[in-house]
Amino acid sequence: MARRRVLLFLKPFDVYPPRSCAGAAASSPASSPPPRAANPKVLSYLDDRCRVHKDTIDLCQSILQRKSLDWTSVQRNDLSQPIRDVDLVIAVGGDGTLLRASHFLDSSVPILGVNSDPTCLKEVDELTDEFDARRSTGYLCAATAGNFEQILDATLDGSRRPVELSRISVKLNGIQLPTYALNDILVSHPCPASVSRFSFRYNSPELPGKFVFVSNMINSDFGHDLRKRSSTGESSHLINCRSSGLRVSTAAGSTAAMLSAGGFVMPLSSRELQYMIREPISPTDADKPLLHGLVKQEQHMLVVWYNQEGAVYFDGSHVVHSIQHGDTLEISSYAPTLKVVLPEHLLMKPSE
Repeated sequence: MARRRVLLFLKPFDVYPPRSCAGAAASSPASSPPPRAANPKVLSYLDDRCRVHKDTIDLCQSILQRKSLDWTSVQRNDLSQPIRDVDLVIAVGGDGTLLRASHFLDSSVPILGVNSDPTCLKEVDELTDEFDARRSTGYLCAATAGNFEQILDATLDGSRRPVELSRISVKLNGIQLPTYALNDILVSHPCPASVSRFSFRYNSPELPGKFVFVSNMINSDFGHDLRKRSSTGESSHLINCRSSGLRVSTAAGSTAAMLSAGGFVMPLSSRELQYMIREPISPTDADKPLLHGLVKQEQHMLVVWYNQEGAVYFDGSHVVHSIQHGDTLEISSYAPTLKVVLPEHLLMKPSE
């Protein structure tokens, strides 16, 4: 039997703020950065985060070394090509590292997330009056250092099966962009203080004999609206927006920025997308019910951009595609799914 191939995808250490060099001479004050406050507790906290992350990487490597596996490791910043010819990817870091790995994966290779630096509630309580001591959330990470070997064995023997999660596809002027978002995309002006100007509508392909339900879930200021639309090519009216941008999330991403902005949590099994116009400026009464809603699996959202410059951010700030005045975006869930080994508490949630 062929040995299975595993890729260890690692969060780098340079994400932690560097420590200043004590005693370094300021030979050229003009070129030296301004001094920063050095709270000893903060520095100790950062040192410990780095140590815990390194210890988790060492543990994972030692466990893989004992298994009958062919494995290799790569820092997430060093990868630029699609991940192929492996049977499993193990992302060691947090949700951000898992998201970065997902951009290199198609629907054939499963991924297991290891939260290398989980939050310690006791630490948070002790330091809450001094600084934010929360660590990695790891919402999509099934393992930690404490149970990594158990989860790995269950994944390899098939008793722990990955779940297929939907992703977001974006076409720019009819050309498919190479990245599929697992959490969300943000379409906005690159300067957060600038107004984003765009228009959008969503529609359905012609599917004779079928109907699609478009659910517009909106906040308490606008009330609730549930509309039934035929999918025989009908579309919403054109909505012209001046705002802080447009966010679109998957079901997996509905617990992240979308929820923080007032959205709702979607079942992980959903293939719909949730969208929200961020901070709309003077919307019309007719547009208000359509500023936050769902794009059904059979639909796509069409966006026309009207600023001189703009950007589409995929799963945060690391993957960005520039857009300009007159560009069109087609946003949908017509994307390859991602196989993710999920934590137990997410598997116990109802799928409908």
